[in-house]
Amino acid sequence: MSENKEKIKISPVDWAFRIVKGALIGAGAILPGVSGGALAAVFGLYERIIGFLSNIRKDFIKNVLFFIPVGIGGLLGFFLAAKPLAFFMKNYEFQILWCFIGCILGTLPSLYKEAGKQGRKPRHLAITAVTAVLAFTGLWAASHYLSVAVPQNFWTWIMAGAIFALGIIVPGMSPSNFLIYFKMYENMNAGISDMNFGIIIPLGLGALICILLFAKLMEKILEKAYAGVFHFILGVVIASTAIIAPTDYSKATPVIWVISALLFVGGLALGLFMGWLEKKYKPAE
Repeated sequence: MSENKEKIKISPVDWAFRIVKGALIGAGAILPGVSGGALAAVFGLYERIIGFLSNIRKDFIKNVLFFIPVGIGGLLGFFLAAKPLAFFMKNYEFQILWCFIGCILGTLPSLYKEAGKQGRKPRHLAITAVTAVLAFTGLWAASHYLSVAVPQNFWTWIMAGAIFALGIIVPGMSPSNFLIYFKMYENMNAGISDMNFGIIIPLGLGALICILLFAKLMEKILEKAYAGVFHFILGVVIASTAIIAPTDYSKATPVIWVISALLFVGGLALGLFMGWLEKKYKPAE
């Protein structure tokens, strides 16, 4: 009995660490070009999230205790970051994107190690390379050529919620990109920031329906092709990191360059630090 209690014990450092992870995943989920599922994989949470969602009754108490701080962070990141993120992306996009890129790059070594946990063969590296090229090409083409106006009502917000959940279940899929293409992104951000339950409730309902339908399927795919799936995720993370890199440098003054460089280094250090903490505290999970 005491052994069981020890297994689910969470220290304050664990809680703080998981809250930060959840906040980054929640904020990243609404950042165009970024996938919540890919970030969950980057932070070492993806496999456990899928395992929990696909079989909620198994180890229920242990998993709930584990995910409480992640959920708190995710909600904070998702709801509190919507308005500030929109503001900073509008006014300081160059600097913010380089900070986020640094953070993701800092976590890539941990993701690479996770991808090879069950073995790595040359074909897995080929999967990463091909996925990175195809994902980058697809994201670039979609951002330049795809634009569809969707009427915004209860049912289309359910669809938007399902798209968000797919961004967690299918790593690499960027929900925000799709909502931008559908002309729903700005109104969704405003709805979340203003606590508009006419938008928030159908979003949550759509996400729940999607999770119930697809989490079990993804668990089965992971059981059959763990290395392939994670090397695919690695390729998508590389592509989505490249696609959000700023392309317009016309207004980048020396001060902006210096601030961006400092934020990039800070993000990189944070990513590497989180990878170190993940390794250090993994036995406690």
